[in-house]
Amino acid sequence: MKKVTIFDSTLRDGAQAEGVSFSVEDKIKIAKALDNLGVSYVEAGNPGSNPKDLEFFERISSVRLKNTRVVAFGSTRRRGISPSEDGNVQALIGAGVKTVAIFGKSWDFHVTDIINATLHENIEMIYDTILYLKEQGKEVIFDAEHFFDGYKANPDYAIKTLDAALQAGADCLCLCDTNGGTFPHEIYDITKTVTERFDTVIGIHAHNDCGMAAANTIMAVRAGAAHVQGTMTGFGERCGNTSLSTVIPDLQLKLDYECIPPENMALLTHTAREVSEIANLKLNERDPFVGKTAFAHKGGMHIDGVSKNSKSFEHIDPALVGNERKFLTSEVAGRTTILSMIQRIAPDIEKNSPETIRIIDRLKELEYEGYQFEGAEGGFELLIRKELGKYKPFFELETFKIIGEHPVMGDTQTATAMINLSVDGKTEITAAEGDGPVNALDKALRKALEVFYPSLSQVHLTDYKVRVLDSTSATASKVRVLIESSDGDESWTTVGVSKDIIEASWKALVDSIEYKLIKDIEKKFKDFL
Repeated sequence: MKKVTIFDSTLRDGAQAEGVSFSVEDKIKIAKALDNLGVSYVEAGNPGSNPKDLEFFERISSVRLKNTRVVAFGSTRRRGISPSEDGNVQALIGAGVKTVAIFGKSWDFHVTDIINATLHENIEMIYDTILYLKEQGKEVIFDAEHFFDGYKANPDYAIKTLDAALQAGADCLCLCDTNGGTFPHEIYDITKTVTERFDTVIGIHAHNDCGMAAANTIMAVRAGAAHVQGTMTGFGERCGNTSLSTVIPDLQLKLDYECIPPENMALLTHTAREVSEIANLKLNERDPFVGKTAFAHKGGMHIDGVSKNSKSFEHIDPALVGNERKFLTSEVAGRTTILSMIQRIAPDIEKNSPETIRIIDRLKELEYEGYQFEGAEGGFELLIRKELGKYKPFFELETFKIIGEHPVMGDTQTATAMINLSVDGKTEITAAEGDGPVNALDKALRKALEVFYPSLSQVHLTDYKVRVLDSTSATASKVRVLIESSDGDESWTTVGVSKDIIEASWKALVDSIEYKLIKDIEKKFKDFL
């Protein structure tokens, strides 16, 4: 099995994605998660660009990482000064890490038109900077910025930049498709030329602007690259980077390259979700390998095939990457799917049991009313429990009231919710403000219940969807509300239907809370056993 080094740039290139802003604490958590997964390098930021990255490097020095080297990122020296006079280069040394990634221009157009240097000056900037860092005892990865565009425009000069970096002592030459516009066959041919010319580690850094980052990375590795850069789920500048949660299993499970310790592959889905959660980004559930729908089956024929032999409709066992198979609940799924969910709660029930038939009939009734459970497994599990008599409400609602407000300029709070509920005869009355009535209701409900169930403090609403089911009825139309919630470790979805959007939302919110509480009880019981 050949070794491919994984270089994760989530904390640097990923931080350049629109809508992403990491705190120092966020960056430390992600570094620990990636170390736990077993990636070789974590590129953590530019210590010369902002105080936050400086603080991160100070704090991470006291964190013991088992598998990962932390990398500081920066540019070659500025034109006209030596590396010892360049503040950004000095910041790389001051970061206190063993490895640095230096980017330099490999496209002649960028040299002459963007940084206004001569081609020779640029070569000297690359050579001087890397030589200086090597003299300071650093491992140096040279990121040849815009290498593929540069090679297509002026191959001789692009190669000269690599040669300068290698002559100065660079440990790895990473070829960057910075604009993300190169196609897989071009990546292969150019990378092959480089790997045959240079006797050193060649890397690939691909962007996804043409939707080809993963394919380009695979082709570069097939051409001899042994160092792969990307971000955990692909988020980054513009359209993003190579998704490591896709490329790692592609290389390791399909092409027999070792990217991370084999025993850690089962941590991949959890890590992808953890990083997305910390970044405050919703993981694309259709992502290969780690998405919720990556191994989801809805059609009855597909479900039947997978139940008999999983390879009939699955390219790998989902457990290999820490994911799980899902049989989606709907009118086209068939009795086998329903039974598999029932047996999670009541293993003794069979396909033709009266309970199975009753639950299927109830499912059909609710779907006729507008419910949809294929995306709301949490809600369907509660339905099964209710039909089997294995459900007891965790609280009783006395009243709730919502007051809409017209916000003043700069105020985001637009509604207040007041709730009066009881648990085992004890009453709790509370209120909360929110960004709209549903958000206020969600906050007030959890605030009241946290008095009795402290674990609800970990729960937050991650997605809220509304669909009008009968547009011909205008404002009297029935609506379906889907709510996704998370406690940081798991996520679940519940559903509510009504002609009143607040009532539909309330039904989904209550089911979400009760699902969490049921899971807490089950976990305590398992731990007790």
